[in-house]
Amino acid sequence: MEATDATIAFDGVIILMVVCLIIGLFMLIAMWKVFTKASQPGWANIIPIYNSYVLVKIAGKPGWWLLLLCIPFVNFVILFGLARNFGKGSGYTIGLILLPMVFIPMLAFGSAEYAPVEAPTA
Repeated sequence: MEATDATIAFDGVIILMVVCLIIGLFMLIAMWKVFTKASQPGWANIIPIYNSYVLVKIAGKPGWWLLLLCIPFVNFVILFGLARNFGKGSGYTIGLILLPMVFIPMLAFGSAEYAPVEAPTA
């Protein structure tokens, strides 16, 4: 039996879906670990909107910053706060922005510890 173009395309779609599912599951586990390192419930990672609220709190920003996430590029500030509170610098923030599938697992499974940094007051 000879494979047609349709069956080859269908097989490709199935393989792509499985790969995406594996990557998504891996990222879910990594973010769960980031949340637990920050003394937050890991299950909060799977609740839409609430997970963003918890991430804003982990980054050291007030809860109302959740509304600011609707503005483009504000998430970069949140990622900077996340990196800073795990003892990382600006270079790590750039990594979180450009390659989150690499840097979030590094944050989760690496030696970084959550130590919130107080924002300077004027």
